[in-house]
Amino acid sequence: MEAGYNILVIDDDAFMRDACHQTLTKYGHSVTLMKNGREALVLLDKWSFDLILLNLKLPDEDGLFVLAKIKDLDPEAMVVMISEYASIKTAVQAIKLGAFDFIAKPITPEELIKLVDRVLGNRQLTIENLYLKQSLKQETHSTKIISKSPVMEKVKEMIAMVGPTESTVLLQGETGTGKGLAARKIHEMSRRQGHPFISVDCGSLASTIFESELFGHVKGAFTGANKTRYGKFEMAQGGTLFFDEISNINLEIQAKLLKAVEEKRISKVGDHKVVKVDVRLISATNRKLEKAVAERLFREDLFFRLNVVSIHLPPLRERKDDIPLLAKHFLGKFGRREGKAIEGFSPNVMKAFTEYHWPGNIRELENTVERLVVFARERTITRQDLVYTNTVLSNVLMKKDPLCLEEMERLHIIKVLERTEGNKTRAARLLGIDRKTLRMKMKKYQFPEASMQNP
Repeated sequence: MEAGYNILVIDDDAFMRDACHQTLTKYGHSVTLMKNGREALVLLDKWSFDLILLNLKLPDEDGLFVLAKIKDLDPEAMVVMISEYASIKTAVQAIKLGAFDFIAKPITPEELIKLVDRVLGNRQLTIENLYLKQSLKQETHSTKIISKSPVMEKVKEMIAMVGPTESTVLLQGETGTGKGLAARKIHEMSRRQGHPFISVDCGSLASTIFESELFGHVKGAFTGANKTRYGKFEMAQGGTLFFDEISNINLEIQAKLLKAVEEKRISKVGDHKVVKVDVRLISATNRKLEKAVAERLFREDLFFRLNVVSIHLPPLRERKDDIPLLAKHFLGKFGRREGKAIEGFSPNVMKAFTEYHWPGNIRELENTVERLVVFARERTITRQDLVYTNTVLSNVLMKKDPLCLEEMERLHIIKVLERTEGNKTRAARLLGIDRKTLRMKMKKYQFPEASMQNP
């Protein structure tokens, strides 16, 4: 989907206004026409435009005077001056006053479109640079949802159906079930895939800065606002805006978000001018929003706006067929990262994986496999390696498959060393042996060489 721009044409020449309107609307842009500077300035006090085409000669005001007033109202405004009669001196003066460019009439439709693409391409580049900074850590390849369980096949089917539409989507499920991954997949399957996917972590942003993060702010809006800043809505223009854990937004921001969703318009903090926005909304929550609505913690009208299409991401314990697939995927991922050729998991380890309830879901499984890879000593992850995972998971395996005496001794030494933060003198004292004996046992059980060093 191509997002059109909001363009204002200020020209007393009716033919020029009509030509601009026909050419620009043909390419999907929204065009507003004004025939004098005074009326245009009144409009610009209320609205923000992506581009302003301003005639140098106007019946009521000099074009350069209008340009100066526009830049006073909005220092970030992109203005291109147009004139039949212009000297080099006038053009230089316009640039000094803040005009982006100065062109001469007559201008053909082809030249007009090239001008718009060039000017707004520069503005979009600024926004995209902000987007790239946010996305720097995100992987750029196509999102893949790894599963074979029937319940997840249903989820993937719903994603494939809703992706190409413009519908607002609410993703629900426990923490770590892959809601963010599903949101990105929906974006990749949409007509907006060529535009930004901007994520807003509603759980980590302080309420005092949330409005600025969403809508941006102008220079001087508050202490520390040293320059005008784009918000997430403008960064996502033409693309998708993903609200992760949206239940954390307070009621005041909910009201402002509702207005933005309904009107598709926003205003920067510290500014009353309106900016048109075109974004698709996807939200995620690990809470039951219906309950939050009943408890008056979440606005009912906003809930209905966000809950047009609802997709539930099941917990890992309800999709156990996917555990081996996911575990092997993470094993390959972290094995490559650490430069370890680990071939797989022993049967009893995989059995422990499928019997564990995974309260942290896929995220917990991923973290567990990462730790196993980091501490793995062999080409296969075995029961001995599970000591490096959480205690509950270790106990799942130990309960089913008791360890031999030597293995229990090795695990006990590991736990004592953890308790003493690696201090072997203290560990030996707690174990009731001397330091030399402890070193011999560590060597016997093939402890990493780094752990054998002093202290």
